[in-house]
Amino acid sequence: MRIGPVPGRGEGELTGERARGPIVPAPARPPDGATRSGARPSGARQPGRLTAIGAGVLAIVATLLGAAADAWLFDGPGILFGLVFLVTCFQVAVRVRSADLMAAPISAPIAFAFALLLCGRTSGPGAAGVLVGLAEGLAMQAGWLFAGTGVAALIALARWTALRRARARRR
Repeated sequence: MRIGPVPGRGEGELTGERARGPIVPAPARPPDGATRSGARPSGARQPGRLTAIGAGVLAIVATLLGAAADAWLFDGPGILFGLVFLVTCFQVAVRVRSADLMAAPISAPIAFAFALLLCGRTSGPGAAGVLVGLAEGLAMQAGWLFAGTGVAALIALARWTALRRARARRR
C-alpha cells in the first residue's frame, strides 16, 4: 500500500514502512559481566565458582569417597578420611562463590556426619546401633571435624573481609 510522500521524508518513501535510523554498533561490553569500573554487578556469574548447592554436593561426595576408600583399605574411617576431609574443606572454601561464602563452613560438618553415617562402624543391629556408631565416630574423629570446619570458616572469613575492604575502597 503506497500512500505518497510524507513531509520530512525523502521522495518515494512509504508511510507504512518503519523508519530506520543509521545503524550504530552497541558499545563494547567488558568481559565476564564486569562493569567499566572493574566491579562486578551483585548478580554477575563468576566463572569457575561453586554455588551453595554445588559446594554442598562437592563436600558430601568427596568426603564420602574418602571415607569409603579409608573403610575399604583400613577397615573404618581414620587418617585418610581426615586428610581427604581437610583438603575438601579447603577446596570448597576457596572455590565457592562470594555470595555463597557461608556454604563452606556449613556444608563441612554435614558432609562429615553423612560420610560417617554411611561408612562408619556400627555398634549393633538396627537404627540404634547405627546412631550409637555415628555418635562414637563423631566423638573419635572430632579433631578432624573441627579442623576441617575451622579451615573452611577461616578461609570464608578472610574472603568476606577482603570483599568488604574492596567494596569500601571503591566508594
